[in-house]
Amino acid sequence: MYARELMVTDVTTVSPDDDVSDVFRKFARYAFSGFPVVDEDDRVVGVVTESDLVDLFEPEEETLWIPIGLPPFVDTLTYQVKPPWADLDLGVDLVRNADRPISEVMTAEPATVSPDAGIDEILALLSGDDPDINRAPVVDEGGGLVGLIARQDVIRAFRDERA
Repeated sequence: MYARELMVTDVTTVSPDDDVSDVFRKFARYAFSGFPVVDEDDRVVGVVTESDLVDLFEPEEETLWIPIGLPPFVDTLTYQVKPPWADLDLGVDLVRNADRPISEVMTAEPATVSPDAGIDEILALLSGDDPDINRAPVVDEGGGLVGLIARQDVIRAFRDERA
C-alpha cells in the first residue's frame, strides 16, 4: 500500500490568512479535527487542529509561585494550576483571538509524505513518538497538496485488506 492509494483527494483546507473565527466555523461545519494550511499556490505551509484553537483559551501561565519560609522568602514552591473550563472567560478569549490569522496558531512545517510513500513510512509517522500527528498531508515534489491521510484511513485500509 502506498500513500496515493490511501489518501483522500477532496481535502478541505484553510489559508494562513484566514481568521481564527473563520476556522472555528469550518470546524463546526466539517467533521474534521484538523485542516492543512495552504498558501495561494496550494503548497502546504502548516496544519491547524482543534487542539491549536483550544490552546487559545488556556492561560499562558499555569505556574503559581508560592513563597515559603520567612521573609525575605528565599525559596518558592511551584504549583501547576489548571482552572476548570467554567472558570475561563471563553467569550473574552474568543473576541481577543477572533481576528488573529491562523498562521499565528498553526503548526508550521508539518510532517508530510509523498504519494509514493509506503505503508511502513506512513505507519511510522502516524504511530511515532509525536502523539499530535493524526494526519499527514500528501504533497508533490514542490510541496503542493495532493491529498491527506488520517489514521482512520490507514485503519480502514487494513480492515478492507483483511476482509
